[in-house]
Amino acid sequence: MKFLRKIFDDLHPQFAHGGKLERFYSLYEAIDTFLFTPADVTRGPTHVRDHMDLKRVMITVVVALTPCILMAMYNTGYQANLAIESLIKSDALSAGGIPGWRAATLETLGLGFGVSNPISCLIHGALYFLPVFLVTQIAGGFWEVLFASVRKHEINEGFLVTGMLYPLTLPPTIPLWQVALGISFGVVIGKEIFGGTGKNFLNPALTARAFLYFAYPGQMSGDKVWVAAPVDGFSAATPLGAIARPENTTGMASITEGLQMSWSDAFIGFIPGSMGETSALACLLGALLLIATGIGSWRIMLSVVVGAMGSSGLLYALREHSTNQVFAMPPHWHLVVGGLAFGLVFMATDPVSAAMTRKGQWIYGLVIGLLTTLVRVINPGYPEGIMLAILLGNVFAPSIDYFVLQANIKRRLARSAA
Repeated sequence: MKFLRKIFDDLHPQFAHGGKLERFYSLYEAIDTFLFTPADVTRGPTHVRDHMDLKRVMITVVVALTPCILMAMYNTGYQANLAIESLIKSDALSAGGIPGWRAATLETLGLGFGVSNPISCLIHGALYFLPVFLVTQIAGGFWEVLFASVRKHEINEGFLVTGMLYPLTLPPTIPLWQVALGISFGVVIGKEIFGGTGKNFLNPALTARAFLYFAYPGQMSGDKVWVAAPVDGFSAATPLGAIARPENTTGMASITEGLQMSWSDAFIGFIPGSMGETSALACLLGALLLIATGIGSWRIMLSVVVGAMGSSGLLYALREHSTNQVFAMPPHWHLVVGGLAFGLVFMATDPVSAAMTRKGQWIYGLVIGLLTTLVRVINPGYPEGIMLAILLGNVFAPSIDYFVLQANIKRRLARSAA
């Protein structure tokens, strides 16, 4: 490490102010501070010093996302292998007729397509997840470096989290050019035009996903996008999509019997859906780390759950008075299907775009939980509501904090006057 440190020290004059490579200082500084602790340290007694800097915050969030990333790769491969097995058993596809470089890779490794082989599932899923992840890092990283170079600012670590969250919210069949387009929109329009990390009022990863959803709904919704099947026409519904179908008249039976899916399957994550959002268990593990380190607000997480459970419970009680079968979904099912668990742990708790006051966090979380259930249940044409709920929560977060602060000021003035 000393040898590497010497190399960076020797290169520093070339990138410093007045050097030949001054315009690339942001890129040099980003690599330097990623590998080593910054040399500039605050020493004055008027400053609050804390070991938890921005880099450690972002890296901790990435570590908390690790269970979701592993489950994203495993479940994507599991669903794909399950589809291949069913097609082979039904003679719709021969074992030697599976197209694609991913299939060739698995055959070269001698892993096959069996769902009983966890290594095969993990590697097969990685062959879908990693290209999406790499395109996200390259395209999003390009805009981060460009804006930092133009502004002559440092490249901060905010994109580490955005670049991890965004791929996890996408279906495995998403075209890679759309991945690049979506993250470009999220970084540039959702963050950089407002000044970069710390100044954006919308979550960049959700902004990118929302753009793709409304610009290219055919690649972001419907039964054909959730399972990486080897042939055109294969489809597999998500639990929310199955129960929200207009022709569904069996309620929860469309999930438990039609999709042969139990609550425990949904909790662990063995269901079709966005690559990193299917496992409530993985999200729970990440939540424990974020709460233990003080990075994620437990108030926001808990209030989102309370808002979602309260509203879904009320609508469930009214199920006999509606022909909409989503009313028949019990409250505890809402926690394990769709992106609610992922959203409340990793998206709603974004420290930049979320409410910052303690009371405001309770209100902010309750609003998100309530809106998520209302969009899911009241509008069966759009069975997932967590994305729009969090974005709307982001918009109202500054107003929520403002009114909370004004109420505190009025109470203090009243006490001082007394």
